[in-house]
Parts: sequence; structure tokens; C-alpha cells
Amino acid sequence: MSDTPSRYIDSYYARTITDHTARPALHEEIETDVCVIGGGLAGLSTALGLAERGVAATLIEARRIGWGASGRNGGFVSAGFSLSARQIVKDLGREQARSIYALSQDAVSLIRRRIEHFGLSDVPVVDGRMKVLRHDDPDFLARDKDFMFELFGVESEIWPRERLREVLRTDRYHHALYNAAGFHFHPLNYALGIAGAAEGRGVRIFEDTPAVWLDLEGPVKRIQTPSGAIRARQVVIACGGYIDGLEPVLSGATLPVATYVVTTEPLGARLQEAIRVPYAISDTRLAGNYFRVVSGGRILWGGDITARTRAPRQLARQMTDDLVSVFPQLAGVQAEDAWMGLMGYPVHKMPQLGQHAAGVWHCMGFGGHGMAATTLGGELIASAIAEGDDRYRLFSHYGLQWTGGRVAGAIGAQMTYWYYQLLDRLREGRSAA
Repeated sequence: MSDTPSRYIDSYYARTITDHTARPALHEEIETDVCVIGGGLAGLSTALGLAERGVAATLIEARRIGWGASGRNGGFVSAGFSLSARQIVKDLGREQARSIYALSQDAVSLIRRRIEHFGLSDVPVVDGRMKVLRHDDPDFLARDKDFMFELFGVESEIWPRERLREVLRTDRYHHALYNAAGFHFHPLNYALGIAGAAEGRGVRIFEDTPAVWLDLEGPVKRIQTPSGAIRARQVVIACGGYIDGLEPVLSGATLPVATYVVTTEPLGARLQEAIRVPYAISDTRLAGNYFRVVSGGRILWGGDITARTRAPRQLARQMTDDLVSVFPQLAGVQAEDAWMGLMGYPVHKMPQLGQHAAGVWHCMGFGGHGMAATTLGGELIASAIAEGDDRYRLFSHYGLQWTGGRVAGAIGAQMTYWYYQLLDRLREGRSAA
């Protein structure tokens, strides 16, 4: 193994990190109470949660902290899940749905507290989360608003077309639903801050240390790495879209799904021609976009979810064209950087939390949820290991369902996304008619 640290993929986040600490690779055999595999926010939250509860933990990451989806996403933090709240109520009933939604609200609050408690000054919080509607149906948002307030106590505000178009200068959006509790931030700086906080509480973290072989039988587990090994009483696997066949049961229960992101050049006064609010914004399409303003008057624009795991050759052009299709006044805008990342998507679109063998835990399946769900998962698994807390069982309905295999599953997922895009176009077309 090379002693040269792995590099982050080129992105706005990698260019603006403030903590350049390169942690060592593991070159020995060590013992620990719990070994956490995966240095994304799910793994980091688990490790920190364990340390805060007095459990010795070691975390290994195949590349760098936050190298995967945790450090490349839109940076949105809000309650809820990728699966719709209405479907969760159908699946679980009203009371259990309330319980897990409350856990996601608690996770949003915990992230805020950790930013303040650990003094993460390089992770400024920008309040406000907005969903915008790309078809003309004001009753759609009114029904959503009333449902979320009745079931979960979520307070939100409907913005009519006239008010919305004063701040988002486009005729593509018809109405909006604004929630003050959500926010956005720099996800890679936050992940690095949580890593530092975990180390400050005794967690050992090794980068450039992939798990290459697992012996998970018996009371002591063995995790083999290229130049070392870890013996642990318990193991938490938190690998997401980059699990790459490490553990067959988990690898078969998640699909790597790609999403694309671009950040524009600094726009100066042109920004006000298009976007006049600082909120985290996403549209309500089944296969939609998300965007926000970041430092220097840049726009971060994401979307185009796909099961194809290679970036298009003209990714930057593709994404800026997408942006201009919504804000044509920005024609000619240049991309400063564009990138893709792989998320781990279960078939059911809900977090996968639990213990699938004695002393072997999983904390994954966070594609499409935003940043809060990873913190929720880490807290529940840490509490289960340290305190016997069984709240993770609230998610047991959404288990390790087989995706159909890497090839067949990817084909099925891609066909589903194309179907979603068709439905979106038809619905928007009816509004334009």
C-alpha cells in the first residue's frame, strides 16, 4: 500500500475544506470493542455515539473521511426520509410512523447542537428548506402541508406563485412549501469535524485502510486490511454505495445509485437575476433537482439520479444546461467544477439498521434522505450496542431486501427512474397546456 494519502475527488467541497489532516493507514494488528467500517457520516456518527457512551471504537475508511456520498452531496439537512411520509404511514401505521419521524427531527437538532458544541466554525448553518412545485396544482402542497402538521406537527408555509417568482425568477416553478426547521451546510467540513470530535473522545481512525476480508464468526471478529488487522467484539458496517461486495448479505441489499452535482463560477450580480433566497431548495418531481447558493455567489445544482455509475463525458455541460433550462437568464454560465457520487439505495428507500448476525451490525441505505438520517442511524446503533436500546427495531419492517443482483437490479432501477421522468414530463406538460 502506498503511503501517499488518497485524494478527494475534485469538487467544490474538496476545494473548500478547512481541515487537511491526513490520518494514517493501519499497519499493525490491534484490538477494540467495536470496529466501524466506513468513514462516511453514518460510520462517524456511530463511532462518536459509541465514544460518548464509553465504548472503545476504531473506525477504518478505505480512502478519506467523507470521501463518498457524505462529502459530495447537496448538503441538505431536514427531517424525513426518501420514502414518502404517506407511504411510511401505510407501511407502519400512524403511531410507529410518528416515532420514526420524531427520531429524524431529533437528528436535525443533534446536528445543530454538535456544530455548536464542537465549535465547528467552518460549518455555517444556513436556515430554510423549500420544496418547489413544477406543475400547477396548489392543492397538492396544501394537502401535504395539512398531512405533515396533523401527523407529525411539522409547521410549514405555502408560498403562492406570485411570491415565489419574486425570489426564484423562473416560470418553471408554480408554488412552494417553506419549512424553517431545515437548513444546509458544508457536508465534508461537517464530516471532518465529527471525525475530530470522535478522536477527541478516544476513537482511533485510520484512512486508506479498506477492509479486504472479514471473519465474522465467533465471539471475536477479525477485520483484515492490506497491512494490518483488527480484532473486535462487535462490527458495524456502514459502507453505502461503495460497499463493493465486502459483505454478501449487505452488498445484495443495496444498489449503488449515482447523482450529479455542479457548481457554477461566481455569478456576481447575475445571481440576483435568478435566485434571491439563501434556502436549500428542491423540486417535488419524482426525479428532481436540488440547489442552493454557496460561497462566492455560486449556485450548487444537483440531480439526474441514475443507476449508471460512470459520469457522462460532458457532465459539466449537461448539468449547466439543466440549470439554464430552469433559469434561462443564466445562459452562458460556466461550471467551476462538476462531480458525481454513489449513494446506497435499498429497494424500499428506507434506512437499513440492525444486527444481521451475532455482533455484526449494519447502518446503511441512506441514499436520498439528506444528512439527518445518517446521524439518526449512527445514534440508534451506538445506543443499541452500548445500552441495549432497541429503538432501531422501529425500522425492522424495512430490512435487507435483495435488490435482484448488481446487473438486474441496476437495470430495474434505471427503468424505474426513466418511468419517473416520463411521469414528471407528462404532469408538467399538462400544466403548460
